[in-house]
Amino acid sequence: MPGQRENNVNNRFILANATLVLPESTRPGWLVVDGDRIAALGTGTEVPAGAVDCGGDFVAPGLIELHTDNLERHIEPRPGVDWPHAAAIVAHDAELASTGITTVFDAMRVGSIPTGKGRYVPYARALASELLDLRARDMLKISHFLHLRAEVCSETLVAEMAEFGPEDRVGLVSLMDHTPGQRQFRDISKLEHYVKSRRGMSDAEFVEHVAALQALRDRYGDAHERAAVAEAARFGAVLASHDDTTGDHVAVSAGHGIRLAEFPTTVEAAEACHAHGIAVMMGAPNLIRGGSHSGNVAAEDLARQGLLDIVSSDYVPAALLLAAVRLGALWDDMARGLATVTRAPAAAVGLTDRGVLAEGLRADLMRFRLAGQVPMLRGVWSRGVQVA
Repeated sequence: MPGQRENNVNNRFILANATLVLPESTRPGWLVVDGDRIAALGTGTEVPAGAVDCGGDFVAPGLIELHTDNLERHIEPRPGVDWPHAAAIVAHDAELASTGITTVFDAMRVGSIPTGKGRYVPYARALASELLDLRARDMLKISHFLHLRAEVCSETLVAEMAEFGPEDRVGLVSLMDHTPGQRQFRDISKLEHYVKSRRGMSDAEFVEHVAALQALRDRYGDAHERAAVAEAARFGAVLASHDDTTGDHVAVSAGHGIRLAEFPTTVEAAEACHAHGIAVMMGAPNLIRGGSHSGNVAAEDLARQGLLDIVSSDYVPAALLLAAVRLGALWDDMARGLATVTRAPAAAVGLTDRGVLAEGLRADLMRFRLAGQVPMLRGVWSRGVQVA
């Protein structure tokens, strides 16, 4: 069966009578796709012969997802269940395409704890190799990059990161520090609920787990953080912080050259990020649920204060477009809402060939209409080929 690259060689079509979502506004218009690129676009409601009549539906760039746990969920659908990886990757890829995502940075943990009840075993190198092999064989619907989540509170981070190189499409490295008692888990009771529900720990095992993590941070944390910063530079990857909580955290991030902050936990941290020119990314589930499941700052509060730049689906792929529409309603500006999941994430990771509707850029597109405030996808195209 021919792959996507073969399919789009002679591909040409027109989406007409659409509401185009442009970088700064929406307007009635049309768009021409030729091969894998946007060939032209213009204003008006006319429908030329042979064009697709969109009936006023929104046509926007495909969504760009920078932080999703979805692939990890597919390879381990329940605790202790190891699903065949190639099948999991293909299912994950198809699921994202069905939600309007056309570019994804697949999050994979590097930095393991091989022993104990709360152990993590290395998996990222093998999983990444399978994903890159499927990509090379043109078996995936959308564009995939790697997002290495560098866990400094671990034993094996340096060895695991050494297994990757510039050829591995590592586009993003985030500095993760899940030491109990700070950042995401300042409230240790939130961590207790999380790990007990996922790993079946007893009270005594949880106390031992917390002590072990804190000891790992004391032993390895600073060295691992320095190593992760250096490895990101070796890969040519963008470096991100994670769960900044204080102004001091953000100052350290800025010193590392970080320009993307994932899920700052307080208004103080988000304000400090903007003061340092660091883009703030928050999770779509936080926005839709009305708050953080860890008890941290609500994404909507940051949005109302002008402190939210990028949205990630985090653990619910279908939440990404829904959150962008919610932000469009909150700001009374659909283009601004959609920019948080298209133009802004593309800019944050240096992707200049996608994220906006413009001549010559990749034909990564989605068509949707609204049922109230719920977006209903009518079509998704990756490099000009319809994938959903």
